[in-house]
Amino acid sequence: MKVSLVGDDVAAIVRTVAYLGLEARPVEVQVQLIAGLPAFNLVGLGDKAVGESRERVRGAIAAMGLALPPKRIAVNLSPADLPKEGSHFDLPIALALLGAMGIVDVEMLADYVVVGELGLDGRIAPSPGVLLAALHASSEDKGLVCPAAQGAEAAWAASVEVVAAPDLLALLNHFNGRGLLAAPPAGEVEEARTGPDLNQVKGQETAKRALEIAAAGGHNLLMCGPPGAGKSLMAACLPGILPPLDAAEALEVSMVQSVAGTLTGGRLTRARPFRSPHHSASMAALTGGGLKVKPGEVSLAHLGVLFLDELPEFQRAVLDSLRQPLETGTVSVARANAHVTFPARVQLIAAMNPCRCGHLGDAGLACARAPRCAADYQAKVSGPLLDRIDLHVDVAAVSAADLILPAPTEGSLEIAARVAAARAIQTERYREQRVRTNAEADGALLDAVATPDAPGRKLLGQAAETMRLTARGYTRILRVARTIADLAGSGEVARIHIAEALSYRRQPPRA
Repeated sequence: MKVSLVGDDVAAIVRTVAYLGLEARPVEVQVQLIAGLPAFNLVGLGDKAVGESRERVRGAIAAMGLALPPKRIAVNLSPADLPKEGSHFDLPIALALLGAMGIVDVEMLADYVVVGELGLDGRIAPSPGVLLAALHASSEDKGLVCPAAQGAEAAWAASVEVVAAPDLLALLNHFNGRGLLAAPPAGEVEEARTGPDLNQVKGQETAKRALEIAAAGGHNLLMCGPPGAGKSLMAACLPGILPPLDAAEALEVSMVQSVAGTLTGGRLTRARPFRSPHHSASMAALTGGGLKVKPGEVSLAHLGVLFLDELPEFQRAVLDSLRQPLETGTVSVARANAHVTFPARVQLIAAMNPCRCGHLGDAGLACARAPRCAADYQAKVSGPLLDRIDLHVDVAAVSAADLILPAPTEGSLEIAARVAAARAIQTERYREQRVRTNAEADGALLDAVATPDAPGRKLLGQAAETMRLTARGYTRILRVARTIADLAGSGEVARIHIAEALSYRRQPPRA
């Protein structure tokens, strides 16, 4: 905070931030006391929550036994053309006002970024985005003032001094030297959680193999089969075979959670996100947006799994909104005054029934409209979206003979070991690239690492003609084949790897 003199009036300035996606933009809160009729005016393109901060600041200051001066209070949030949303502007406004009143030594706060919501009793309440504010403060070589409940979250930012205060009075006492606040420790790191084990799935060897390939290379997967075949169970088993997040990935995921307000207690987790929205979800819920732009399910699943059960039951426009995120790994929410971009590098796992009744091919259970009902039902999912899914697997109904068999000896632990070995190969391969898995490789990089041998090229060329592969489909075949080769410990993509990758590709509709 700093103070500048303009005639007999005092202008106090406090630094804070405005959030635009996962970016924290610097904002100055400027407060000036001007002679004239008492008023409290706030300008600077703030939303309703920012406008209501006048009453929260007034109540918090009154709770300390102080009264606002009988002057015109002018608050400006600069830059004025940057949209500002959220209640975290309360605390910087209050501190700037107290500095203009001469209650606090404003020079002492010159090297801090301030965020926090105020209660009418002076308590400092949590607000979304503190981790982003802490990273911004660290990059600017400044400290951070934040709510006590989020001190552990802010402490994850490297080399930043964090002042985490429970209320406004404690914060003033800290800076006045009458009661120093202890520096908060960084939050705990939760290890990856284990879900259902794949040894609970009886039969379905082809689907389990496809799930292993999807986990090893970060590929998208669609399972199609009758109800009760185990599609949802296998999807729930996927987090148990995925490798845990590394330190950089955990911080990246936590930044999204911080903006969304779901990061509690400052705890970072090593578990990859697993989001399973209901099929009634709106486009804003899935891709982000709303009155206050927040990350959607596809961003909350960043570096993890987005599971869409009953895929055709989603609104078609909602599903098609996933095309761009699945291709680029980001989602852009356009607004009249700003474009907000969130990360969305997800692994899409989808499940669907072959038709509305779910029993296509079973003469005893299928409805009277079969097979027409299957064509109508599957047509709800657009071809371009299906083209972005690498692995398509038909999951057959589980027979009674399969159910009475003992549990498989191989479960998630054994499969996870093979997945981890394949991921380690990819980590080493793409060490110098901005790529994590085979599913992200493209262009010249993919040609360099996944060009098949001569028999493999011949088979792929024949299949491209017969299956009418698009350029995108051709690329995804190479990515899957590269992953299959990694699982086999092969440095070269051979014909057998191409053949297996082709077996998981969606067949073109018959004319």
